[in-house]
Amino acid sequence: MMALAIVKPIEAPTEKPEEFVSPTNIITTPCDPWPRPYYLEDGLRKVRPYHFTYNTYCKQRWRGRELLDIFATEFRDRPQDYYKDAIECGKVVLNGKKVSSVRQIVNNGDIISHTLHRHEPPVTARSVGVVHEDNDMIVINKPAGIPVHPAGRYNYNSIVEIMRAERGHGWNPLPCNRLDRLTSGVMFIGKHPKAAEKLTDQIMARTVKKEYMARVIGEFPEGDLICDQPVMQISPKLGLNRARASGKDARTIFKRMAYYPPKEMTNGVDPEANDARSEQEKMRDSKMAWKSKRGHSIVRCLPLTGRTHQIRVHLQFLGHPISNDPIYSNQRVFGPSLAVGDACSDEDENIIAKLSKMGKTEVAEATEYHNDMMEEYNKKKAEKLTGEKCEVCDTPLYSDPGPHELGIYLHARRYACQDGKWDYETPLPEWALPPPGTDGPIVTTEETDPMALVDDNGQPMLNGDSSSVNSQIKHQKPLWTMPG
Repeated sequence: MMALAIVKPIEAPTEKPEEFVSPTNIITTPCDPWPRPYYLEDGLRKVRPYHFTYNTYCKQRWRGRELLDIFATEFRDRPQDYYKDAIECGKVVLNGKKVSSVRQIVNNGDIISHTLHRHEPPVTARSVGVVHEDNDMIVINKPAGIPVHPAGRYNYNSIVEIMRAERGHGWNPLPCNRLDRLTSGVMFIGKHPKAAEKLTDQIMARTVKKEYMARVIGEFPEGDLICDQPVMQISPKLGLNRARASGKDARTIFKRMAYYPPKEMTNGVDPEANDARSEQEKMRDSKMAWKSKRGHSIVRCLPLTGRTHQIRVHLQFLGHPISNDPIYSNQRVFGPSLAVGDACSDEDENIIAKLSKMGKTEVAEATEYHNDMMEEYNKKKAEKLTGEKCEVCDTPLYSDPGPHELGIYLHARRYACQDGKWDYETPLPEWALPPPGTDGPIVTTEETDPMALVDDNGQPMLNGDSSSVNSQIKHQKPLWTMPG
């Protein structure tokens, strides 16, 4: 006889189904003017003010922080009171909604939107030069003073947007390498994603050799010189980097191409005999180490790593900073020694405080600005707050930058594929040519080529013990006096 079992009916789950969560609200830009609102004036490309909305995903370092704290510490464009008011009146929103407090915590996945009346700084009116163009790539000669991508106060005054304006609204330029805003030279712009990805991969794999030209203060040592001081980012907000033992590995090969002493030395005039300085001025200048470095040098630079501001930081460390560098050649920020040989200073907070004033209440003055040959006009004409405000949005207004602020003496002259498949270069920039009436090289030569000093794997091939600056100093004139 078969036994029967009673089976209870299966009950439906009591849990509620997962509810659909709609995507985060994104505020779109109120306008995207086309043609772009450019106009040219006094050698500058300017943009008429326009309304714009930034949409920014929460960065990793922002997670768990208050909304106002993020704006106050990460963005230099406007004072904290402006951002406080913008949050409270709804110009700054989180995920498309106005927040109840400036202390609102920002979390992973949040989107911050900021709508404002945008004022862009002017840039040089010089056109973007084309070195080479084919179906995949455009190799350009980037003018100094123009950022590559829209960032900070710059949007339409960027390489990407200027090229888009020239070639059509639907054209999407894809930069493959990055140059600092103040740096000029070779850049690669992909015409389609596959070409851009291919070249970007080569650069990331360090199979591309890069040569830069720099004009530095004083007589740079002859011979082959390597600086392998690690580089650390000190302030993301200000873009400040320093030579630090705890930083990321960095290595640059330097080779002097030319040295140009001051005119009075080349004319056989005794500088001491024509020195009109008072004793007080002589005492003051004796405390400025860079004042004793007469004239300037043109140096070829081969970075073997790609740290931010690597060449600028290494040249400062060596005691020969780029002569018009508003950061690393600024005695108001770094003091009279310009931080030569400094890899362990505890003055970073003081330096950040001084640098933050530059372009606000003070003019950024590099050592070259103290040169008697610099016209008084350029000393006074510099970008800083004017004290005036926009009639539309009450934004503090800046004066136009002077010609000397539109770039620094650093130029990416040549990029070459390590296996020899391609090699692109530009002529020497004007500031690297001999001064009027002076003999000197007007083209590069193999004798001063730093690329000849590395093997196919990108490793240095120097004679003798030259693996670091310290070993090189034993064979050169001292570049600095070590602390202690």
